[in-house]
Amino acid sequence: MKYFMTGATGFIGSRLVRQLRDANHEVIALVRSPVRAKDLADLGVMLAEGDVTDKESMRAPMTGVDGVFHVAGWYKVGVRNKTQAEAINIDGTRNVCELMKELKTPRGVYTSTLGIFDDTHGELKDESYIYQGKHVSKYAETKWRAHHEVAMPAINAGLPLIIVQPGAVIGPDDPSTVGQTIRLYLRGFLPLSPAKSGYCWTHVDDQARGCILAMEKGRPGETYILGGPPSTLIDMLALAEKITGIRPPVLHPPPALMRAMAVLQDITGLIIAWPDTFAGETLRAGAGVTNWGTSARAERELSWTYRSLEESLRDTLAYELRKMGKPMKA
Repeated sequence: MKYFMTGATGFIGSRLVRQLRDANHEVIALVRSPVRAKDLADLGVMLAEGDVTDKESMRAPMTGVDGVFHVAGWYKVGVRNKTQAEAINIDGTRNVCELMKELKTPRGVYTSTLGIFDDTHGELKDESYIYQGKHVSKYAETKWRAHHEVAMPAINAGLPLIIVQPGAVIGPDDPSTVGQTIRLYLRGFLPLSPAKSGYCWTHVDDQARGCILAMEKGRPGETYILGGPPSTLIDMLALAEKITGIRPPVLHPPPALMRAMAVLQDITGLIIAWPDTFAGETLRAGAGVTNWGTSARAERELSWTYRSLEESLRDTLAYELRKMGKPMKA
């Protein structure tokens, strides 16, 4: 099969590319800089220079493909510059959907996020859940709008699109806030872990495999949560201690205190360039928030399976410790 992919140089996309090539599929990857995407070219991937924010740059490479994987997204939390959030997450998704319709692309898989649930208040939600309220971050807001204001209307108009919702994706070289948190923990620089905050943890390789299963087995118009096992951040770090022997933070501020700290960081952030991990938006997004969703539909309809949180963590922590030159616990 011949697939067109956005976000192929990203955390999830790069793993997805490799799995597709291992299965002998032809892949055309949209990249902003072909020179910087040499690793993809070495895998036999055809590189197409362009950007999701430039609709016409995708027209030629999307023409005649069997399917589209739209993985590209703006995922940053806590950064000051949010100018690209709407352009990439909302307008980029609209451009992909419009081109799929114009080119009569047979199938597409759009990578949304469990983050659009914002806060499930400790409940395990399914794909029918629609969060209504103030979003905890610009990322959550723009991905919510891309999902509900762009992708779903396109599906309702007949576009053969399938949506997947990953949880908190973990794995080697994760550039997101999750990866930053893990690396701070391993260095002993993580000052606290908020009480009650929890996520559904998915290994990046399982997430990539879920995207392929959605393309192959998913029903157009359906959404599939690829969430993995739910766990609080405190419990996740306790498991990390079991694996590495490195103590996690002992401070677990309650949500109200985290929100108060976020306001303080917002104010001081006007004159102090706080690291993303400690910015007001990041603290607010983790103030007792749970992004919990059940992957029962994906398990049932796609035959998707996921590794345990301990296995996912062991792989990730071992890799990051090797990069730091630190030994793993025997």
